[in-house]
Amino acid sequence: MNTSLLSQSLNGEQSLLEALLSGERFWPTEPQSLEETGLSEPFLEALLCKTLLVHGSLSGRRAASELCLPFTITERILSRLRTQQIIAHRGAGPLNDYIYILTNEGRERAVAFQRECAYVGPAPVPLMDYVISVEAQAISDEPIRRSDLLDAFHDVTLESNLLDVLGPAVNSASGLFLYGAPGNGKSTLAQCITDCFGQEIWLPHAFIEGREIVKVYDEAYHRETPSQGDNQGESGVYDRRWARVKRPTVVIGGELTMDSLEVRHDPSTNISEAPLQVKSNCGCLLIDDFGRQRISPEDLLNRWIVPLENRHDFLKLSNGQKIKVPFEQMIIFSTNLDPADLVDEAFLRRIPYRIEVTDPNTDEFHSLFQIAADRFGCEYDPDAVEYLLETYYRPNNRCRRRCHPRDILQQVRNYCTYHEINFRMEPEYFDKVADTFFTKVRTRDSLLSEMSERNQTHRISL
Repeated sequence: MNTSLLSQSLNGEQSLLEALLSGERFWPTEPQSLEETGLSEPFLEALLCKTLLVHGSLSGRRAASELCLPFTITERILSRLRTQQIIAHRGAGPLNDYIYILTNEGRERAVAFQRECAYVGPAPVPLMDYVISVEAQAISDEPIRRSDLLDAFHDVTLESNLLDVLGPAVNSASGLFLYGAPGNGKSTLAQCITDCFGQEIWLPHAFIEGREIVKVYDEAYHRETPSQGDNQGESGVYDRRWARVKRPTVVIGGELTMDSLEVRHDPSTNISEAPLQVKSNCGCLLIDDFGRQRISPEDLLNRWIVPLENRHDFLKLSNGQKIKVPFEQMIIFSTNLDPADLVDEAFLRRIPYRIEVTDPNTDEFHSLFQIAADRFGCEYDPDAVEYLLETYYRPNNRCRRRCHPRDILQQVRNYCTYHEINFRMEPEYFDKVADTFFTKVRTRDSLLSEMSERNQTHRISL
């Protein structure tokens, strides 16, 4: 396969050598022929016709850009389609190119192709190429040292003992539970853990197996690096069907359903979407607020017990075919509850690290205010923070949360902006926002309890 460093063709030997010298363990080399794309000529003909149907007219080089394929390969397909009178020249283009349009017969065929599968965009890569890419870029092959962890958490305050517990858990790449009170930054920790693994990864826009296209790249979770502007990289020309992205952190909360963990097929377009665990490969998958999803922890256990053990998953395509894909990500379960109350021993055995994220102590609370003040652009005042602690925390035995400094300063800034006064950390400004920030929200249970007490009092009085 042209995308595997282990199976480069003779034409790619130079790129392979450059990739190895630059430290790249995976480099998607640009295909030099139709055969190296791993795609059939009829498939690319249909994709080109659908692309022209969407755009109306395109130059040959623009069509190649839309398919993310070399112009030499696309030109061959365009020439064949023109010979078959599926497309025609509308005029000359720059650089010895032509502007192409669909003929009447070509439009009919394009509509039929679109009815069969509406996918238009970068040409997909074969499934096996994707599998090889994940195995070559897996986080389990990236050992993390304490210095790496410190760099990733440079703008997050954590106690030293918590960092020393997180380090081995991250190196295990087997997953972990983060549990503790809400507002203490469990989601932030997950993002920082992803950053520990450093470099970017190569991700295909879509892969194909048989006749089914599965989209992998998702703008909601994947962020391309700035170096994607051209087709040149450290190791030479790359296959533009692949995007170089930051290692992903996929966060899913209470909206998690079993459908999110399976290939989602749209029968109207005949296009499939990869599940969350595929989109998070080579990164982190955070199950936030675990235990409050629409599916029970037991159902999730039954679905993932084999992938967690064997590091691969089986997915069912719309045609009934099952495919084997890597399950190579750091699984993080974030919960406000005790993990032992949520899942059984079999699940805990596969997630061996359970780490409690506690409330910050006084020194850490001051540090968090200093970080928040720097971000918001105001001067840090330790006396004002002490006033806040003495007035609103200690007398009420109120718990400190890591999110409080950021959220309180946000409200102070909004107050100062509204009243057109300088934004500062002043005790009087803390007093102004305290009523709204520290208002105790009554839960449904507390409201029902109050109603019951009122009814009881009413009956006694009668």
